[in-house]
Amino acid sequence: MTEAMLQHTSHLDQPALDLDALNQTFSNADAIKLVQWGAETFGGGLVMSTSFGIQSALMLHLVTQVIPRIPVIWVDTGYLPAETYRFAEELTTRLNLNLQVYQSPLSPARMEALYGQLWEQQDVDSLNRYDQIRKVEPMQRALRDLGATAWLAGLRANQTDHRKTLQPLGLQGGRYKLLPILRWSSKDIYDYLVAHDLPYHPLFDHGYVTVGDWHSSRPLTADDSDERNTRFNGLKQECGLHLPQTAEEAESLNSSSL
Repeated sequence: MTEAMLQHTSHLDQPALDLDALNQTFSNADAIKLVQWGAETFGGGLVMSTSFGIQSALMLHLVTQVIPRIPVIWVDTGYLPAETYRFAEELTTRLNLNLQVYQSPLSPARMEALYGQLWEQQDVDSLNRYDQIRKVEPMQRALRDLGATAWLAGLRANQTDHRKTLQPLGLQGGRYKLLPILRWSSKDIYDYLVAHDLPYHPLFDHGYVTVGDWHSSRPLTADDSDERNTRFNGLKQECGLHLPQTAEEAESLNSSSL
C-alpha cells in the first residue's frame, strides 16, 4: 500500500486510508482483489452482511472463498418470508457460514402493541421507525459487538439512486465499507451463479427481483417502472442499513427518494 493511500482517518482504531487513491486503484479491479485487500488490511476487523436476498449466494460464496470464517451478519427482522429462512439455512450449511444473527430487542408482538403494524400506515415516517427498530439498530449493535472496523456488502449501483453515488470503498458510521460487486450487471450476477452452481432465492421463480419482509415485498409487474417499487410500496428505496449514520445525513432517512 502506498503512503498516499494511508491518509484518511476515522474514529475507530484502524488504518487511516486515502479513499480517493484507493478508489482509483480498485475502480476496475476484480471483485476478489478488493476482498483480498480488505482481508490483508483489516484482518479480524472485517465483517460482511447478508440479507439472504435474491442474489445473496454470490457474495457469500465470493467472500468465503477468500475468508472462510469471516463473521456474516444477518439481521432477522422476524418478518421474513418462510422461503428466506429456508434459503438461509441451505446456504449456511452449504457454505459453512460463520453466521451471526441479530434481532431487535423489541419482539414483533411488542412492537405492534406499542406502535401498530407500521408497514400498513403508508407513510415514510412509520416505515422509517419500523426500519430503525427492526433493521438499523440490530445492525449497528452487531458491528459494535463484533468489533468491526470494515464491512463488506453486496450493494450494486443499479439498485437505488443512493447506490449510484457510491464508490467501491467508502466510510459509513466511522467504518470502512467495501463494495466488491458495485459495478456488476445482472448478467455478471447470472454468469457467476451459473459458473458456481449457486441458487437464486426461491422467490425469484415467483417474479420477485428483490425481497425483504413478507409484508413489504411483492413480485414485479408490467406496470412497475422501477424494480425497487416492489419494496416498501414504492414509498422509499433504502431501509437505512446502507445510509450514513451521521447527524448530517440522518435527515435523509425522512426522504421518500431513499
